[in-house]
Amino acid sequence: MPHLDFISPVHTRTRRDYLERVVGADKAECATIAKRFDRDYWDGDRMHGYGGYHYDGRWRPVAEALARHYQLRAGQRVLDVGCGKGFLLHELCRAVPGIQIAGIDISRYALDHAKEEVQPFLRIGNAAELPCADHVFDLVLAINVLHNLYVYDLSRALRELERVPGTGIWSLIPIARAGEGEPALLAVDVRVLFTPQEWEWLFRQSGYTGDYSFVFFA
Repeated sequence: MPHLDFISPVHTRTRRDYLERVVGADKAECATIAKRFDRDYWDGDRMHGYGGYHYDGRWRPVAEALARHYQLRAGQRVLDVGCGKGFLLHELCRAVPGIQIAGIDISRYALDHAKEEVQPFLRIGNAAELPCADHVFDLVLAINVLHNLYVYDLSRALRELERVPGTGIWSLIPIARAGEGEPALLAVDVRVLFTPQEWEWLFRQSGYTGDYSFVFFA
């Protein structure tokens, strides 16, 4: 269960001022709106989420790094849990021509506004109950997903991520650095905020043996 970082260059290229985002706003109301994961979250005001989540190619290096590390090749199957608008899956198709993709997300809005090329391969689904048979994918990704779940769904989701792939799994989890919890708490889509040690404990308790990485709010 190695710690693998594919995403720091993408995360750090954008400056995030969490305090400015919610100054003068009702944080509880912003969080309530964000967790609907509809237009307000993806393409609405910045205080409710992304403030506009558009394709700009930033996921291409991540896709290429994933393809190299997991030695992906044509004909293999990749599932993106919490795929959003499908930008990473689109880049995986470009990086590995002939790869087979699937994506699930709880947001109907995101799927309806997904990248046109991958939209037919996306469907509504929940990480805690994946609509997939056992061991049918060569790689399963769960990027910025687990922290959106309620505590009582986390172990179920980790077991589901373990059940579905035949080989590789990689999860990316946002956390706060020690002593820097306030900015992360201002992230409006967060439901659980654990330390790395707490996540690793939960991995062991849930039988999760996949790869993982932490992205730090700061």
